[in-house]
Amino acid sequence: MTVVFVDQHKEQYGVEPICRQIQIAPSSYYEHKVRERDPDRLPDRIKRDKELESDIQRVWESNFKVYGANKVWRQLLREGIRVARCTVERLMKKLGIQGIRRGKKCWTTIADDLLDRPTDKVNRQFIASRPNQLWVADITFVATCTVFVYVAFIIDVFARCIVGWRVSRSLHTDLVLDALEQALWALWARRDTSGLIHHSDHGSQYLSIRYTERLAQANIEASVGSVGDSYDNALAETINGLYKTEVIRHRGPWRSIDEVEFATLEWVDWFNNRRLLEPIGNIPPAEFEMAYYRQLQESADAA
Repeated sequence: MTVVFVDQHKEQYGVEPICRQIQIAPSSYYEHKVRERDPDRLPDRIKRDKELESDIQRVWESNFKVYGANKVWRQLLREGIRVARCTVERLMKKLGIQGIRRGKKCWTTIADDLLDRPTDKVNRQFIASRPNQLWVADITFVATCTVFVYVAFIIDVFARCIVGWRVSRSLHTDLVLDALEQALWALWARRDTSGLIHHSDHGSQYLSIRYTERLAQANIEASVGSVGDSYDNALAETINGLYKTEVIRHRGPWRSIDEVEFATLEWVDWFNNRRLLEPIGNIPPAEFEMAYYRQLQESADAA
């Protein structure tokens, strides 16, 4: 900023009088100008900063501009770029970029206490030792310029992978059934299908006859939160919160359901294959799951 100020007023007052007033040596100003013309004369730290600024900007932009300093730093380390976290924070501040912050919890499903519901087999313990052991499901809504649209997700707890999703104009059973069918297709395309539990809140869509019959037909055991607050389906609520923060609030406003559907498709692909998740070691869900199957194969080969 000091050099810019001198540049702006030197024609009127001269360099040396300005430097005396702002108490810097004229030689410092001239040295800075020489470095601007010849980048090779820049100090090593400034050269390194310029290289890192380019990498930081690239990582931030390629991840939907949602990453904060910690996630950007983690991604740089994964790429083999050794840098301190505090340096990433400093340079992101210099570049004027930052991560996004979570918003308030939003309304999701409509509870129906009159319907019979399965017992809670999870008891807020969202832990799985393998893929396809525990799924959690929930619904959120998105306001467009014309109507509300609804988005259903099914998440595999083991790697936090989104295995099924659907966008719809209506909050009917077909919304969650379509998400379930997508998850079931992925399930058969994967490997271990035994002992799977499906957990949700006690929304009427998840307690409908059609949905519970489809779960039974697929040999999936149903589980429903016993209390009905967000803690009984905390993991699904967390994924919904990330979706609303990283897509809906960050990239809106939304003009149509088609826009929401395409953005959700992009986000799910990024979330499953590239987004770093702290609970699984700051790696993407797909990578975490692949590591599990690779370890199984190595154990089988060694036996």
